[in-house]
Amino acid sequence: MSGMSQRRVSTLTEVAHRAGVSLTTASKAINGQARVSEETRAKVLKAARELSFRPNPMARSLISGRSGTVGLIIADSLAQRFVVPTMLGAEAALSEINLSMITSDARGDEGRLRSLAEMMRQRMVDGLIVVGDNNTLTPSITSQFDAPLVYIYGETGQQQDVVHVPDDRNGGSLALEHVLGLGRERIAHLTGPRGTRAVVERVKGIRATMRKHDRSLIAPISYGRWSQRDGRITAERLLAECPDVDAIVCGSDQIASGVVDAVVASGRRIPEDVAVTGYDNWVTFAQETDPPLTTVDMNLEALGAAAVRDLFGIIDGSPVGGGVRLHRCRLVVRGSTDRAAVDPEDWADPLPR
Repeated sequence: MSGMSQRRVSTLTEVAHRAGVSLTTASKAINGQARVSEETRAKVLKAARELSFRPNPMARSLISGRSGTVGLIIADSLAQRFVVPTMLGAEAALSEINLSMITSDARGDEGRLRSLAEMMRQRMVDGLIVVGDNNTLTPSITSQFDAPLVYIYGETGQQQDVVHVPDDRNGGSLALEHVLGLGRERIAHLTGPRGTRAVVERVKGIRATMRKHDRSLIAPISYGRWSQRDGRITAERLLAECPDVDAIVCGSDQIASGVVDAVVASGRRIPEDVAVTGYDNWVTFAQETDPPLTTVDMNLEALGAAAVRDLFGIIDGSPVGGGVRLHRCRLVVRGSTDRAAVDPEDWADPLPR
C-alpha cells in the first residue's frame, strides 16, 4: 500500500458532539463570539484540535458572520398566515450564527420559483430555504440548485430532499384524544378539502385514534373549504341530523369559528353541551371566538428553526440525509372545551390587542 490514505475532513457537527454542546454554541466558540463561557470555548477549541477541524470555505463564511447569506423563497404567498411564523423561527435561528436572509415570493408560480432560485444562486447564497404549502406538493428545485437546500411546510415528493413539516397525523390525534378524555362520546369531524395533505394526515390521526378506543364518529367526515361560512352551514346541518352530538373536532380554526356560531345559534352551550376544537392556533379566530378555541398549534417557529439547523449541518458537510422530518404539534386548551382553562398566551401577552 503506497502512501497514507487521506483522512476525511471533520465537520463542525462532530466538533460540537465531541465537546458536548449544540452546533450553534460550537459555531460561536470557534468564531470568538460573546455569550459563550470561557470554559465552554476551551472545550470546543480542544475538540476542534483533536479532530483537526478545518472549516470549508462555505462554512467559514457562515461561521464568521462576515458575509454569509441564506435565501428564503415563499412558494405561494396565499399561505402567508403560516409562512410568517415559520420565517420568524428561521430568522431567529439564523441570527444565532450571525447569518442574514434574503426573502422572495414566487406567488404560486413554479417558473418564478425556479427563476428566483437561479437569482439566489447567482448571488452565491450559502444555502436556500423554500417555504411551501402544507396542502399541496412543493415543486422540487434541488437538481437545479447546486448549494445546500431545505424545504419547510411543504413536501416535494422527492426522497432526496430535506423537508420539515408538521406531524398533522399527531395533531389530529391530539384533538380527538382531548375530547375523548373529557368524556365526549358523540363526536363529529368537519375539515377542509378532501385529498389535500393536511386533511389526509389529520383524518388518519383521527381514524387511528377512534380505532384505538374502539369508537366511531357519529357522522361521516364532512369535507369542505377552509372557511367560516362552510363551517357554519355544515354545522347547522350536522346539528339538525345529529342533535345529540356532544363534540365537534374541526380541521381548522376558520371552520371551528363558523361551527361555534352555529352551535350558539342553535341554543346549545359551549362547551357544556358541545365541545369544539380547531386547528392552527390562528389568533384571529382562536382567541376571538366566544369562548376562545381549544386548538392544535403546529409549532411553526420551532419547525423553521429546526430546518435552519439542518441547513447549517449541510453547509458544514455533515451527512444530514434526505427525507421528511415530522414535527410534533401541541394542544392549546381554551374555553371551547374547558371553561376553567386559562389561555397560556394570555400570560405572555396580558395587554389587550
